[in-house]
Amino acid sequence: MVKKTLGNPKNGSPVGDGTPGPGRPKGIPNKITGEVKGMIVAALRGVGGEKYLQQQARDNPAAFMSLVGRIVPTEVHGPGEDGEHKATFTLRW
Repeated sequence: MVKKTLGNPKNGSPVGDGTPGPGRPKGIPNKITGEVKGMIVAALRGVGGEKYLQQQARDNPAAFMSLVGRIVPTEVHGPGEDGEHKATFTLRW
């Protein structure tokens, strides 16, 4: 006996036709990531916040700089047409 699957009632396509679903809309952050970031911020506040980070920078500079490298943007875009930075120099002699 062959079992027949019903189609998707919204668009009529058969179930499991190989087409992907719509996924998460653009701009909606991952819920778990947001929750974990919130827990990290709460833990940081619990151990002294900024003063704790300053102490870690002195005691564990390699670990601290690793953290800094993760939160500082890797790309910096300037005001130029293609994101380049523009500078004006005046030479007087």
